[in-house]
Amino acid sequence: MRALVYDPAAPHRLSLGQAPDPEPTPRQALVEVAAVSFNYGEIAFRPADGRPGHVSGWDAAGVVVRPAADGSGPPAGTPVVTFGWSGAWAELRAVDTDELAVVPDGVDLGTAAALPVAGVTALQAVRLLGSLVGRRVLVTGASGGVGRYAVQLAARAGASVVASVGSPARGEGLRELGAAEIVVGPAAMAGRVHGVVDNVGGQQLAEAFNRLADGGVVQAVGMASREPTLIDFEEARTRVDRGRLETFNLATPLGDDLAYLVGLLARGELDAQVGWRGPWERALEAADALVGRRVAGKAVLDLRG
Repeated sequence: MRALVYDPAAPHRLSLGQAPDPEPTPRQALVEVAAVSFNYGEIAFRPADGRPGHVSGWDAAGVVVRPAADGSGPPAGTPVVTFGWSGAWAELRAVDTDELAVVPDGVDLGTAAALPVAGVTALQAVRLLGSLVGRRVLVTGASGGVGRYAVQLAARAGASVVASVGSPARGEGLRELGAAEIVVGPAAMAGRVHGVVDNVGGQQLAEAFNRLADGGVVQAVGMASREPTLIDFEEARTRVDRGRLETFNLATPLGDDLAYLVGLLARGELDAQVGWRGPWERALEAADALVGRRVAGKAVLDLRG
C-alpha cells in the first residue's frame, strides 16, 4: 500500500512511499483511509532515530472494509473516524474498535479526520478545568488546532474565553468561535482567570500560571514554543493562592469522546477549523505550513480525489 513513511533523508523525515498492509488483530477493524490530519506535535517533534519505512500518524477517517473479527465495532461499509499512536498515514489502517467512532451521514470524512487528537485533547482539557459556567478561561495558542477547539468547547460550557495568540492576524475568526477577548500573549491580559488551557509552554505558561484566580488550574497541554518553562514559585505565591499546574495527558481510548465531537459536527455545533487542505502528495507543503505557523487550525490531507 502507499503510505507516508519515515525517511531520515527527507524534509521532516517524511516521504510518500510503500509499506506492508497492516494485519488487524481480532479486536481491530481494517479501514480504507480517505483523509488524514497532521498535528503540530507529530510533525515538529519527529524523532531523529525513527525506523525507516515506519508509518506514523494519529488521525484518520475512512470506511471499514473488514470489521473486527471479535464482533466489536461497526460493519463493513461504515464511515468512521479513527485514532491510534501510529499507522494513520496510509491507504489502510488497522484500528482498535474502541478508538473509532461512526461518522454520521452528511459529515465530510476530511473534516472528521481533523477531530481525534486536537479535538479530544481540547475536550478533555476543558473538562479538567471543572465547572465553567460564568467563569473566565484563558486559552494560549488559541489559533492552533487544539486552541480553536478549546475556545469553542469552553465557550459552549459557559465560560468567558480569553484567546491568546502570537499576533493580531492569528486572532482572526476567534470571536466567531466564541472568544470574548483576544490578546497577544498572556502578559497583555488584564485581570485573572479560573482556568487555563496552555498549548505554548515556556514563558507563556509561566505568565498564564501567574494569572490564575484563587483555586484556579492550568492544564499544560503542549509546548509549541519549544522553550523550557521557568516559574518562580516564590513570586507566584504572592500572586496565586491554591492555584494548580497540571500536566495534561490524553486519556484513551478515544471512541466515546470522538462520537461526542463528531455528533457536534453533524449538528453544526462545532467547527473543525480546517485551515489547510490538499492531496497527500503535498504532504511536505502541509508540514512546512504547519510548523511555520501558517495554518489557522488543522491541516488535512486527502488520499483520494
